Amino acid sequence: MTDAALNSTSYILTFKCRDQLGLFAAVANVMHDHGAFVVDMTQHGDQQTKQYFSRIVFDDRHLNVPMEVFKQAIHAMAQDKGMDYKLRRADYRPKVLIAVSRYDHCLNVLLTKWRSGVLAVDIAGVVSNHDDCRPLVEFYGIPYHHLPITPETKPQQESRILQIMDETQTDLLVLARYMQILSDDMCRKITGKAINIHHSFLPSFKGARPYHQASERGVKVIGATAHYVTVDLDEGPIIVQEVTPVDHTFTVEDMVHLGHDNESTALAKAVRLHVEERVLLNGSRTVIL
Repeated sequence: MTDAALNSTSYILTFKCRDQLGLFAAVANVMHDHGAFVVDMTQHGDQQTKQYFSRIVFDDRHLNVPMEVFKQAIHAMAQDKGMDYKLRRADYRPKVLIAVSRYDHCLNVLLTKWRSGVLAVDIAGVVSNHDDCRPLVEFYGIPYHHLPITPETKPQQESRILQIMDETQTDLLVLARYMQILSDDMCRKITGKAINIHHSFLPSFKGARPYHQASERGVKVIGATAHYVTVDLDEGPIIVQEVTPVDHTFTVEDMVHLGHDNESTALAKAVRLHVEERVLLNGSRTVIL
């Protein structure tokens, strides 16, 4: 690697827009004319929705204008082509707030991957309606917010979560087996920046006790689904799914214990894909770049 590359700053540009003739050329020309050095590029054109999606990683080793000027050029192109875009430094560490109830397996994996550097985020804190996970969270030196909830105090409790997100400038709320149904108002306020893990292979077995439903139906695989939070319960755009084979010898308890691995893996993968700007929404689906 050259000295210029070693001393450069990398950026991530993601965008989606109506697929159209000359789109790729327009992007390439802006990059070339301003000296942006592209190191990675992925794209997808959806033939059904007629939408185009792209993720471009570039650095400024040969940039011939100040970065602010380049950003203006990108913005002008985006307006001309009708792009919904995002441009940020690649080394930015999104701030994540984790919500959990009593089950700590997903939380534990997220904390382990964060501590080891696999998950490039800053954890702003953990909120919970119970106190069970406090020792684990405080072991990592992370703020723990115990926010008990009752049907009567639900609006105030959700308001406090939103307040913590605002105070910590949280980019992403991760529901790591947070066993509370968020209000429609809360869901609308966190649209696109909240990921949930559901302990079934959606759209099968929505709602509570999915492993019991799976056992009653005699399924041959069980799974977990990480998806974006929407007002429609368990129907948000799917990011990652994990499955494990089972058979007639598996009890519900066996499925629950085995399912914990699926849940933890799916959620950690989904968070990583999101913070790396690899997930773009395509209606009720996602495009992973």
